[in-house]
Order: sequence, then C-alpha cells, then structure tokens
Amino acid sequence: MKVVAAANRSIAPGTRLAIIRHGEAVSNVEDRLEGHESCGGLTERGRRQVAALAERLERTGELDGASALYASLLRRAVETAEMLAPALGGLKVQRTCSLCERHVGEADGMTWTEYEARYGCERPGLDDDRELSPGGESWAGFLDRAEDGLYTVMERHPSELIVVAGHGGIVGASLIRFLGIGRNGFALRGYADNSSITEWEWTGKRWWFVRYNDASHLDASEWGAERGLRLAPPNWVRAEAS
Repeated sequence: MKVVAAANRSIAPGTRLAIIRHGEAVSNVEDRLEGHESCGGLTERGRRQVAALAERLERTGELDGASALYASLLRRAVETAEMLAPALGGLKVQRTCSLCERHVGEADGMTWTEYEARYGCERPGLDDDRELSPGGESWAGFLDRAEDGLYTVMERHPSELIVVAGHGGIVGASLIRFLGIGRNGFALRGYADNSSITEWEWTGKRWWFVRYNDASHLDASEWGAERGLRLAPPNWVRAEAS
C-alpha cells in the first residue's frame, strides 16, 4: 500500500480527528491477542470507563458538532462507539476494518505468553516487515493501513470533526505517521489509556497536536489496569534492537 503524506492528500484545513481508545477489554485483562474471531468486547470496568466518558462529553460539549462516528470491526471498539453515540448527537456508527487493531492472523485468541513461545519476540526496528503470525500484518504494514484509514475518513468529512472509537495501535500509528517519527516509531514508547481521547487538527500545512491520552473523566476506582496495575506488556514492546 502506497501512503502519501497528509499535505498531499485531500484533507481540508480545519478537519479535526478525535481518536478514542476503547474501554478496558477482555483482551487487556487476559493479556490475549484478540482479532476479528475472538474479540470478547469490553469488561464491566471498560463499560464504566466509557460511560464516564459519555457523561463527560454530554456535560462539557467538547466534541459537540461531530459529523461522523467511526469504529473498527472489533467488538471492543464497536461497543465503545455505541455507548458514546448518544453523547455525540445520536450519530450512526460506521464500521471499517481500516481502523482495526493490527491483524493478528492465526495467533488470534492466544495469550502473549503462548504467542511468544510459538513465534518468538519481535525486535522493533529489525522485524518491522515480519507478519505477526501467518495471515497477520507486519508492523510496517499495519502503520501504512492505519495511516491511510485515518486519512480516508478525514477526506470524507472536510473541515469537520470526526470521532473514531479505535485502539491503542491506531493512536500510536497517528503519532508515528502524523509526526513523522522515523524507523516506524522505533524510539517511541507511548501508552494510551482505555477510554482516553487523542485529538488532531489539520491546518492545511501541518498537524496541530491538540491533546494526547486525555482520560481526566476516570477516577481512581476506574483506572484499574491503567495505573500501575496493568499487566506487563509483551516482551516485544520492551525489547530493544541489538
């Protein structure tokens, strides 16, 4: 897939993009790779997190005027979008695979421990073109697809506000590609909390990075895995190229 920089795409000045990571998911708690086939959706805590965000949006009106609401095909993102829709003026949820988390292939449903025992650990910067597992996506391929997916929805809604109920990977892809971080984000170690908002605006010449990982609607009881209690990331996240 050939991806072109935003300046060379038909994105109108003033187009805004708010990416909301899904609430805590079964995959987060069980430390699993969950794709199209196995996604177990949100946990009860995840639903509370998204409900807290919906209440915040209704109270503050900070995303009022949104013209479109998109979600990936994965159950955890669709449930998040459906819970947020009433707070966004009752927008219809538009689903697209272009905004899915990285496709996991035949590893769908495995725990990360099982995955690493069978396939080994990815080495960031060295294995970027290796499929996650047979039938899955490489890291570089995922970034290409996610970038193109985000540009495409922005092109459909010129100078409007678009809300995406997405994934940590989609948030990360926006950082890497919109900010032009080299080597497929090799040096970046970011983490978007569940139900957080990351927002961008295209000025016509450059990106305005409005906010990142805004989860101020969550109180201490709803941070859960997001603040010191989350499972350690898989080894490939921590790995350094040698």
